[in-house]
This record gives sequence, C-alpha cells and structure tokens, in this order.
Amino acid sequence: MTLPTSSLMALSLVLVLAGVQAAQAQPASVEARADSLVQAVLLVDGHVDLPHRLNDIYENPAATTVGGDFDYPRARAGGLDAPFMSVYIPTYLQSNPTAAANRADALINLMEKITTEHPDAFSGATSPDEVRRIAETEAVALPLGMENGAGLGGEIDNVKHFYDRGIRYITLTHGMHNRLGDSSYDDAEPRWNGLSPFGENVVAEMNRLGLMVDVSHATDPTAMDAIEQSEAPVIASHSSCRHFTPGWERNVSDELIQEVADTGGVVMITFGSSFLQNEYRDRDAPIRDEMQAHIDSMGWAEDSREAVVYEQETRRAHPIGTVQDVADHIDHAVDLVGAEHVGLGSDFDGVFALPEGLQDASEYPTLVAELLRRNYTEDDIAQILGENILRVWAAVEATAETRQE
Repeated sequence: MTLPTSSLMALSLVLVLAGVQAAQAQPASVEARADSLVQAVLLVDGHVDLPHRLNDIYENPAATTVGGDFDYPRARAGGLDAPFMSVYIPTYLQSNPTAAANRADALINLMEKITTEHPDAFSGATSPDEVRRIAETEAVALPLGMENGAGLGGEIDNVKHFYDRGIRYITLTHGMHNRLGDSSYDDAEPRWNGLSPFGENVVAEMNRLGLMVDVSHATDPTAMDAIEQSEAPVIASHSSCRHFTPGWERNVSDELIQEVADTGGVVMITFGSSFLQNEYRDRDAPIRDEMQAHIDSMGWAEDSREAVVYEQETRRAHPIGTVQDVADHIDHAVDLVGAEHVGLGSDFDGVFALPEGLQDASEYPTLVAELLRRNYTEDDIAQILGENILRVWAAVEATAETRQE
C-alpha cells in the first residue's frame, strides 16, 4: 500500500520529533558535563608562575600567547576564575636580601601593570569575597602568593609590606634552605632542622595579618613546625602525594596530608609530570637536552620567538604521564582526608613537562571529566576546584581578625 504524500510528511515529522526527544532524554556526555561544570563553579588554582615567565619573556597575557601554559583565552576556555600568581624569588637571590625583596616588588608591579592595562581581562584580588565578585564578570581574578620566603629580605616588617601589596600566602622555602627554614630540594645538611626562630616569627606575623602559610617545598620537619606554630589553617599550594613518588620529599607524605587537613587546611595537587611518578623525572631531562641542542644549533636567542615556539612544540609533542595520574593523586588524598581538604595547584608556567590532557589552562575540563568517571559528585568537584581554598582563606582572615582585636 502506498501512503499519500501528506501522510508520509506527517509520519516523517513524528519520527523527527521522536528522535529529538530521545536525544534530549539521553544524559549529557561526561565531557559536556565537565565543560559545563568548570564554567558553573569557582575554579581557583593555587599556583601559576606567570609573573616569572613574563619577567623573562614578556607577552600580552590578555591575548593568545606563544609561550607558556596560561593566558586569558585559555583560562576562559578552561573555566579558570582565580589562579594565584606566583611571586617567585629565585634561589640565587637569597644571598642578597635587598635584591630578593626588590624582585618580589618588581613582580607585583608587573601584575599591577597587567591588571591596569587589561581591566576587562584581569583584576587583582586580595580576599575570597573579591574572587567571588570578580567571578561574576568576564575578568580573571589574580590573587598573589610569594614563592620563597627569601623575598622578605630577612625583615619581619616586610611581611606587612607585602601583605599591603596584595600577597596572600607565602611559600616558606624553595630550592635551598633559607632564613625561614629548610628546603626539601636542598642536598646540603639541614640548616635549621625545621623552622628557624625568624621563620617562627614570620608564621606568627602571617597569622596576625591574614596570610596563608604554605608548606610546599619545605622539608618534613619545617612543614611540621609550621603546622604546629600556625594558629590558622595551613596549605600546600602545589604539592602532590609522596605515596606515588617514594623517597621524594618535595611531595607531601600521608602524615603531612593528614596534618594539613587537621589544621582545616588544603593540599593542592599539582600537574607537573615530575610530581606524578619518580620515573617521569628521568624522561624529562633527555627531551630538554635535545631541545636545547637544537636551539643552540640554530643560533636562536633564548628569548627569541623561534626558540619559544620550538620549546612549546617540543613540550606538546612529548607529554609525560596522563590525566589519570593526576586523578590518582587526588583519589589518594581524598581517601586519606576527604574531598574538603584537597584542591588544585597546577604549577602551570613553572614546569617543563606536563601530562597528556593537562597541557595548559584550557584543559581543566579533561581532569574534571576523569573525576566524573570516577564517580565524584559535582559537590565534591566544586570543593576541589575552588571552594576548599576559599574556605581556608576566609578562615585565615578570621584568625587575623581575632589576633588583631
């Protein structure tokens, strides 16, 4: 039997509508859920090294940049609302306290220049409330953290100076023992066997003013001393789990994860390949050596566009590790202390090698999708992405208000 044309058209319409309804009834893909989630919740990254990167080779971070892992377009694509900008003090400046403090001021000046010149893209932030307010706009908030307490120049009054300039956490040490305490990266014998007397005074002053105490990079005794001395919650702004890198003190042990959580603090898992498995550090150096040899053979200056482009191409062609590795570290910390004490501290712009799927600030959704596959709830993910560090920051502010009464 042949149906009349009108009947065929009606049947086709019914079938089309049925198909649309069926598609609408299907749950969104994990990737689509992840994309929506990072845009819907606050995403705060504990550590991005943009200031140091731009101090070496300046590019306009409000536009798409050639180098590095972070710029405004990539941050917006990845749902990033508030990356803590690392005011990093290289260890070679530690022997000159004035130069170390001047470097910190110079990097803060650079960040202020960026927010002044590109107010639609970036805004400074000195409180959790400001981060939340800025997140309602199209701008990315840029709170500041000092990486390496050597930037204080050995002067306790500089804690207040840098607080007034916008610093809201201080990573007590970096690559070498300094005046505050001992570094996990330093091969020399411990200088203080924990916090120094000056370091204890710095922690007390940080508590008084409302700066978060950051134990990333510190030795275990230094971190434990800081935790014991601090009256406010403590953070590890960019550290992963030593469980996966036995013997590597730069990552935090299970005991330290628990101790940080016991203060009410948060451990912020980093993305750098070397933090994920010990074997990944051995794969990093040959890639760098071959890349540098090519740059030298071409006669390119280190800060030339050609060298920067080639470095980025090399890094992306040789990812080390996977997004699953990063999720494993998150799982481990969550299993130990709960989702409310875990965050993200990518170390974007501060490491050479990154895992596949987390190559820059546009790719946070890849990690979120992996967490969704592992049956994390959206509430848990919202805590990890930003709510935990904002809660800790607010608690540190509250402690300061009590101290100043």
